[in-house]
Formats: sequence, structure tokens, C-alpha cells
Amino acid sequence: MQTLSKKFQKLLEDTNSQFYLENIAKFGIPEAYVKKAFSEETVQKAVELGKSIIYLALENRREILGFAQTVRHDKSTVELDRIVVFPEYARKGTGTQLLARVLIDERRKGTRTIIVNAGKDETHARRFYEKNGFKQFKESTVDTPWGTRLSLVTYQFELKLQ
Repeated sequence: MQTLSKKFQKLLEDTNSQFYLENIAKFGIPEAYVKKAFSEETVQKAVELGKSIIYLALENRREILGFAQTVRHDKSTVELDRIVVFPEYARKGTGTQLLARVLIDERRKGTRTIIVNAGKDETHARRFYEKNGFKQFKESTVDTPWGTRLSLVTYQFELKLQ
């Protein structure tokens, strides 16, 4: 977790990067909130509590290309909290491979439904989920912990148990 956290924290340092602008600034997320949410301590605690799983995309078993994080809601439902592909590895199928790994793992565990939220204006993310079989379930507006309102589209994917 330390390597992932350090890589993510380094990525957040460049507040002019496309990644930062599209994933942080666009939603008005305060820098302190993001740094705490992706700190090694926060990520480790979520995993230790058994509610969250981190999936890593690795190259040569060393270089982290990206990650996915799931959060279990109940026995049959998991939320895909995020898929992050580091910019230098974007558009090379890493996100699709991470998603496939999550789907295989959750199917094996007996999960029936995977949900994911995307910002209403996040066209790239929304296309990604739609292309991979997720169906739009609902639209909502939520109050964020940092004090803004965010329009979300919730998608779901029904897993066929084997």
C-alpha cells in the first residue's frame, strides 16, 4: 500500500496536470481531502476492516500501472469505488483489465450486483462503463463531504453466477 499511496500522492502534486484537473479540480475537491483519502493509513485501514479491496495493475510485478478499489455494501452488492489508471499508462487497456479482474473475483465470491457512480459530466468514464456492459440505473445529486453538490449517474452490472 505504501508504494501505491506514494505514487498517487506524487501524481496529486502537479495541480496543472490533466489528471488533477479532470479528477480533482473539476469537482472542487480540496487538496487536503484528497491527500487524506489516498494516504497510506486511510487505504490500509479500509482494507484491514475487510470492507474494501484494492486491485493493482502491475508491470513486471513492480511498476503500478493503476488500481481499482471496491467497497462491499452487503453480501450480494459491491460498489466499484474507483478505477485509476496512471496517465502514462492510459488508453492501453489497463482499466478494462482491472475491471475484468474485479468482475471475475466478485463473481467467484457470489456477488450479484456491482454498482459504480460517475459524475454526470464525466463522459469518458460513463462511456467506459457503458462499453463494458454497465447499465444506467439512476441519476442523483449528492452533497459532498467538502460542501458542494455533485450530479451523479449510478450504473449497475448484474453478474451471472456460474
